[in-house]
Amino acid sequence: MRKTFHFFIITLYLVLLASCSATKYVPNGSYLLDEVRIYSDNKEVKASNLSPYVRQNPNSKWFSLIKTQLYVYNLSGRDTTSWINKTLRRVGDAPVIYSPEDTKRACEELAKAVQNMGYMGAKVTPELKVKKKKAKVFYRITTGNAYRVRSLAYNIEDNTIKEYLKADSASSYLKVGMLFDVTALDNERQRITTNLLNNGYYKFNKDYISYTADTINGSYQIDLTLHLEQYRQHSADTPQNHHQYKVGKVSFITDYNVMQTSVLSDININDSIHYNGFPIYYKDKLYLRPKVLTQNLQITPGDFYREQDVQRTYSNFGRLSALKYTNIRFFEAQPADSNTVNAYVMLTGNKHRSVSYEMEGTNSAGDLGAAASVSFQNRNIFKGSETFMIKLRGAYEAISGLQTEYNHENYKELGAETSISFPRFMFPFLSSDFKQKIRATTEFGLQYNYQMRPEFSRIVASANWSYKWGINRRSQHRIDLLDINYLYMPSISDSFKIRYLENKENYILKYNYEDRLIVRTGYSFTFNSSGRALVNNTITGNAYFIRLNLESAGNLLYVLAKMNHMKKNDEGEYTLLNIPFAQYVKGDFDYGRNIMIDNRNAVAFHIAGGIAIPYGNADVVPFEKRYFSGGANSVRGWSVRGLGPGSFAGDGNFLNQSGDIKLDASIEYRTRLFWKFRGAAFVDAGNIWTLRDYQDQPGGKFEFDKFYKQIAVAYGVGLRLDLDFFILRFDGGMKALNPVYESGAKRYPVFHPNFKRDFAFHFAVGYPF
Repeated sequence: MRKTFHFFIITLYLVLLASCSATKYVPNGSYLLDEVRIYSDNKEVKASNLSPYVRQNPNSKWFSLIKTQLYVYNLSGRDTTSWINKTLRRVGDAPVIYSPEDTKRACEELAKAVQNMGYMGAKVTPELKVKKKKAKVFYRITTGNAYRVRSLAYNIEDNTIKEYLKADSASSYLKVGMLFDVTALDNERQRITTNLLNNGYYKFNKDYISYTADTINGSYQIDLTLHLEQYRQHSADTPQNHHQYKVGKVSFITDYNVMQTSVLSDININDSIHYNGFPIYYKDKLYLRPKVLTQNLQITPGDFYREQDVQRTYSNFGRLSALKYTNIRFFEAQPADSNTVNAYVMLTGNKHRSVSYEMEGTNSAGDLGAAASVSFQNRNIFKGSETFMIKLRGAYEAISGLQTEYNHENYKELGAETSISFPRFMFPFLSSDFKQKIRATTEFGLQYNYQMRPEFSRIVASANWSYKWGINRRSQHRIDLLDINYLYMPSISDSFKIRYLENKENYILKYNYEDRLIVRTGYSFTFNSSGRALVNNTITGNAYFIRLNLESAGNLLYVLAKMNHMKKNDEGEYTLLNIPFAQYVKGDFDYGRNIMIDNRNAVAFHIAGGIAIPYGNADVVPFEKRYFSGGANSVRGWSVRGLGPGSFAGDGNFLNQSGDIKLDASIEYRTRLFWKFRGAAFVDAGNIWTLRDYQDQPGGKFEFDKFYKQIAVAYGVGLRLDLDFFILRFDGGMKALNPVYESGAKRYPVFHPNFKRDFAFHFAVGYPF
């Protein structure tokens, strides 16, 4: 502890020393750009939206506070051949020298940007403040009066196009009275172009659309006219109406090599078939069934060309794991005046079979071990892009701290799992139109896991049937139609039974070490406003996400047991084949948001909650479905499964530190440090509670007049190593409010910290949210 403190003091001293010489490498007659700010005299023009137009920004700050990388650079000496100086300069950032030329260009671009918002008289005045060798630049924006559209007219000679636009006029971005906003004008050009591309106008692009704007003398009003020019193949040609194209022949080429072919004549094919009127060309052997190709095709011969059909075809084929690339090309049919385009769907196959091996080290509360697995995957097992997977896993761990009466002190695990997924909605009685509309993936899976511990051995066998699909890139749905889990305890040592399971107060522990059947169904929904996939378990950019999960178990079995007047066992539970089944309902909600401050700093926060209610055939939710608090993805001032429920301090049995209700909230300030390192400062809050008052969890029951007093709070800092494909995360959390204590110094360790008592270190992969 003392060494750590000394190291911290030395580091702080070096940083302060460097800060005293922030201008060490600023040449004479030049200035270090210390600060840049934008001010606007109009609240409608937000300065924060204009920062991208600034040509020069000061050296970046860690946590928007300290220019650490500049100070690191200034720690280097002037000997550029020294390795330590090279390293410091590589890690740090050279000082940003104020440039009058960049300031002038920034003023021009800022003025143009504001003028494009409808403030055509906008002006930007730079203000320079110099102190010693540091310069501060302030851009002051005077917007002037806003120009608005007084009248709106259309100059369209093509009557067919005019009718299309009239029918879609409600979606227009142009309105009388609107600001003369160039962005809105360009969005309208793109909207019209998209509309026409989806109605057969294959050759149309937004360059055919232009505007004229006439200002009214003595006012700030504009008469706006939209012009849609007629078609010309060459500038000297006579203008004519734009042609609407229909789709002619659609062909498939399944062995397209994107790296070796540039024109159709270069494609290496030697055989072909016709299926329902569609030619399919291939080399040697067709690796996909013809029906799979035509079912994923959205382009229909004889219909007008529609860009949205092309994009849907791309999306459908992109879901097929048997394919690596998809490329769709259109060519005008001959003669040229036929107004027909032929389509070629060119596909590049993926590697269908693969074998992978994994080795990993394990550390469970200081007990070291190792695990290995091997898996085989076939991405096209039935020639319909079905993915088959089989995986074998083994693990070994040396367990310490056990009582001497156990025969061995090792943990062994053997497991096997297999699954097969189909890129379509497989369910009887569904119409083909429904299956076309919802492009779901159907998955069937089997898992078997055999765990051997000194205290007991356990077998977990499961089978599942699920569907998942996305309506668009933002939302994802998943239905677990049937998920069966069987927990079987082949053996339990006598000493473990006597010490734990025969104690009536350990009801939760006893419940979770009995044979149990869980038959559940569930639904989950995920929405990501950015439309991009989560990267290392987090969203990127200014975006938010919502996760919702609902599931229930045992209801159908309970109804059948009641209807058939089945007898209960000694514990008062209905059984199936003498195996008691769980019954519960569970719901979870998680909301998170990421707010970008600048290109190096962001604030991220999330709030989550969940409740699991046992009823009917059960008084306890199974262990696998209970909530835990503390750890790398929860309240980080506590170790994993070390917090709660409520004010319960724990008794050494992690099963008793579980609950039926969970609340979690976190906020992180994330910053880019240097190279691939990222930093974070965070505050976490939350806890878990039980719905019932269990004897072995005193103080754990949720009560409305007490729960808010039992919310734990922690704070800390983190270091993350961003390796692109995954992130290694190191977080250190300190307790700030400990709900175990009702009052006194121990309840508020934020004011009376004890590093040994209150600190928790976490290592994890990926962001916490």
